[in-house]
Amino acid sequence: MRWKSGRRSTNVEDRRGSRVSKGVSVGGGVILLALLASLLLGEDPNKIIAEIAGSGQGQSQQAPAQNDEASQFVSVVLADTEDVWGEIFNASGQRYPAPTLVLFTDAVQSACGYNSAATGPFYCPGDQKVYLDLGFLNELRKLGAPGDFAFAYVIAHEVGHHIQTITGVSSQVRQLKSRASRTQANQLSVLQELQADCYAGMWARRAHEARNILEDGDVEEGLRAAASIGDDRLQRMAGRRIQPEAFTHGTSEQRVFWFRKGLQSGSYNECDTFADAGL
Repeated sequence: MRWKSGRRSTNVEDRRGSRVSKGVSVGGGVILLALLASLLLGEDPNKIIAEIAGSGQGQSQQAPAQNDEASQFVSVVLADTEDVWGEIFNASGQRYPAPTLVLFTDAVQSACGYNSAATGPFYCPGDQKVYLDLGFLNELRKLGAPGDFAFAYVIAHEVGHHIQTITGVSSQVRQLKSRASRTQANQLSVLQELQADCYAGMWARRAHEARNILEDGDVEEGLRAAASIGDDRLQRMAGRRIQPEAFTHGTSEQRVFWFRKGLQSGSYNECDTFADAGL
């Protein structure tokens, strides 16, 4: 992926090395296990982590920002999402309120509560920030999805959740979930995640058209990343039977389909995964 000449975003908050007063530090090696456990139990992974790490509103001490290559890469990808979504919003006469991306190590306190790195990258609508532990790079490799563009896909996917928040999709999904069964609520979560996958593909298409960021093999990296984190694959890796009613992110096939659809179309309107869900 051609990224080193790209613009750096000013919306990166580096909390790596900060200490969170409540909870435990969780090494990168347990991230995959926690994700698998959350899928098998059908629970929000944050709840599982909270049981392990303890509840409470921990305080953190800020550490000096670091200027390493990984954080520079994240900053460039975030800037690309700002440029792409800024152009889309401008075309409809709106201003794009870009999210902040927070880098952290092991654990972090957000408006969504205490979170361990074991939850993986996440977006918090309460403060409109994306949270990312760079150790997730190693987890992607373990899942069979190495490469810089695979990581860029993850960042763009989380920014997709920001788009859903500011356009009102997330609040509509929450309302529907409040009167749905657990299985129906999970299905709505799947549609929300698949739309974020489509938005990630859309970003890649438009960023490449604007700045020629993709190199040979990058698209395949993104598709492998989408396939590697499908609910069915993760359940299979855990040695359990496939339980579609417990899916919250979609199958590998679904995730690849929607990421590819966004990548091929580059169109916001083509990412309506909720077309038959009443939204």
